[in-house]
Amino acid sequence: MTRSALRLAAELLGPLALVGLVALVASHLSTSDQTDAINVLVIATIVIGLYVFIGNSGVISFGQISFAAVGAFAAGIYTTPLTTRQTTMPHLFGILARPELTNVESILLAAGIGALFALLVGLALMRLSGLAAGIATFAVLEITYDILANWDKIGPGPTTLASVPVTTGVGQATVGCAVAVVIAFVYQRSRSSRLLRASRADALAARGIGVSIVRHRLGAFVLSGAICGFAGALYVHALGSINVTEVYLTLTFLSLAMLVVGGSQSLWGATLGGVVLGILSSFLTNAVNGTTVFGFSFTLPNGLNTIIFAALFVGALMLFPRGLARNREFLEKWLGERPPRPGAVLGPPGGVGAVASAAAGHAGAPATAAKSHATAAAEPKP
Repeated sequence: MTRSALRLAAELLGPLALVGLVALVASHLSTSDQTDAINVLVIATIVIGLYVFIGNSGVISFGQISFAAVGAFAAGIYTTPLTTRQTTMPHLFGILARPELTNVESILLAAGIGALFALLVGLALMRLSGLAAGIATFAVLEITYDILANWDKIGPGPTTLASVPVTTGVGQATVGCAVAVVIAFVYQRSRSSRLLRASRADALAARGIGVSIVRHRLGAFVLSGAICGFAGALYVHALGSINVTEVYLTLTFLSLAMLVVGGSQSLWGATLGGVVLGILSSFLTNAVNGTTVFGFSFTLPNGLNTIIFAALFVGALMLFPRGLARNREFLEKWLGERPPRPGAVLGPPGGVGAVASAAAGHAGAPATAAKSHATAAAEPKP
C-alpha cells in the first residue's frame, strides 16, 4: 500500500476507531453511565457537523445549533403519540398534528429539515465573512429560539416536549456518529471542499481563477445543516423529552469549544474534541450531584463545573493554540507527504498557487488551465 493510500485510510479509520472505542467502553458500563456515553457520541456528531462548514470555510457560525434544534423538535413531535399531541399541543398545524413516524423516518426527516433550513439561511448569509458572518448566524440562533419558544403552532412553546420515544441507544448513537464521520470524510476529499479550503487561505486569488466561493460555502453549509439536524433527532430520542433551552446558548458554545480545542481544521480534531470534552463535560456535570473517583467521593458546588470547564478550555488553547490534533488528520505527522528534495522550489502557502493546485487536483479542472488562469490573475494590471 502506498504512502498516500495509508494516509487516506488513517484519515477515515482514526475517527471511526475513536467512535468505536467509546462504544466498546460504553457497552461495559452501567445504564446511567451508558446514558453519558450516548450523550458524548451525539454531541460529537454535532461537532462534526460544525466542522463540515466552519473547518472547511474558515467562517465562524453560531447558527448551526439552530439546525439541530429544528431537527430535534421535528423528530420529537412526529414520533410523539397522536393522543399526547392533541392534549399537550392542541394548536399545532395540521401537518404536524396528524402524521406519526417511526424512529428512522423521523431521523431522516430531521436531516432533511436541517438541510432545507440551512439552504434558506445560507442563500442570504453566505456572502458574509468574519465578524459579520458570526453576528448574522448568532441572530439566526436567536430567531430560531424565539420562534420555537413562543409559537405554539409548531411545537410546545416554552414548555417541555415530553413523551418522545427513547430509541437512541449505544448502537444507534455509534452508527449515527460513524455516518457523520464518513459523510464529513467524503466531503473533505471532494473538489468543492478543496476549493473552499483554498479560498479560506486566499479569497481574492480564488475569485481570480473563477471559484464561486458563495456556492461552495453554501454547499458546505447545507451539508452541515443536514448533519446537525440528524444529530438533533438522535439527541431528542436519547433524552425522551426536550426544552428549547437545551438547544440554545449552552450547547452552541459547548460544541464550538469542542471543535476549537480538538482542532477546527481536521476531521480527527473535531472528533477528538467532541469525545474528550464531551467526557469531561459529562463528568463535571455529574460531579455537581456527587460522584466517586478511585474511591474518593466529592460534590462540586453549583456553577463550579462550568468554571472548571472554562478554565480547562482556556488552558488547552494556551498549550495547544491549533487544537489537540494541531489541525492534522490522524497520523498525518507520520504519514504526510515526504519533505521536498534539496533545491526544490517552494511556493508560498495559500495564495494563487494553492487555489490553482486545489482546482487542478480533481477531474474536470486540468492543471494547465488552472495554472494559466492563476498566472493571469496574479499579473499586475496596467
